[in-house]
Amino acid sequence: MAASLRPPAVAGSFYEGTGAALARQVEECFRSSRGPGDLPTRHRSPDRHVRAAVVPHAGYAYSGPIAALAYTAVAHERPPASVLVLGVDHYGAGHGPALSARAWQTPLGPTACDDQLVRALDHSPLEIDEGAQSREHSIEVQLPFLEYVLPKPRFVALQVPFDSFERLERVGRAVREAVQGRDVLLLASTDFSHYVPEETARRLDRLALDAIEARDARRLYETVVREEISMCGIAPTTVLLAATAAEPLAAHLLRWGHSGEATPMSEVVGYASVLFESAGALPPSVK
Repeated sequence: MAASLRPPAVAGSFYEGTGAALARQVEECFRSSRGPGDLPTRHRSPDRHVRAAVVPHAGYAYSGPIAALAYTAVAHERPPASVLVLGVDHYGAGHGPALSARAWQTPLGPTACDDQLVRALDHSPLEIDEGAQSREHSIEVQLPFLEYVLPKPRFVALQVPFDSFERLERVGRAVREAVQGRDVLLLASTDFSHYVPEETARRLDRLALDAIEARDARRLYETVVREEISMCGIAPTTVLLAATAAEPLAAHLLRWGHSGEATPMSEVVGYASVLFESAGALPPSVK
């Protein structure tokens, strides 16, 4: 496994560049009226029910409060043993689904890599490709939230480029097999409609969110393609839905919002947080 830390690519732009300022910014996201409205309580349930979540990845001023809604739910439960963050390939840097096998650094410190989960995932069509993720922000911006709500989190980064539904479904199967029997929280990092009028974003994103809440990977993929919805994380979200399709989970939207809520603008970017929860308590790892 790679020993070196993956340095931050967007510290000082998508989020604050020093530890103290970033900690304050994360807390501002939780306290925001567009988000939870307060910091997570320090009391945790002994059980865990949140299996997965869809979270946004724009600059914290825009999407941070909406992301904080999902992380508040995570903060209130027993911490998972590991987190798998499914991200976007915004730059076309990878040749396929790209894993990272190293810890990632942010101004809050390093987030450790789960080496055992990497080994379970490191099979075709997935492969370790550190260079593919060197500039990507969609996974990185989740880490300060994870560092804030989880004690000593371990995670794995998996960047998923856009592909055919069949190939994304294959990635989903690989993820499902790797996390089976493991106490893993799955996160799909995505923003929704990009730079369209608010009403257009609201209408199109509702179509995508209906498919997500129905937990229908093919319907989501086909809706986004047919309606030309500029949802950048269609690939990781499709993979998350495919990976968890057989699990008895209930999906529900915490909130949809847009960038115009933070700064007035005629064309907005849509954001949403969605939870996938088990009615019964999720078991700890058996592997």
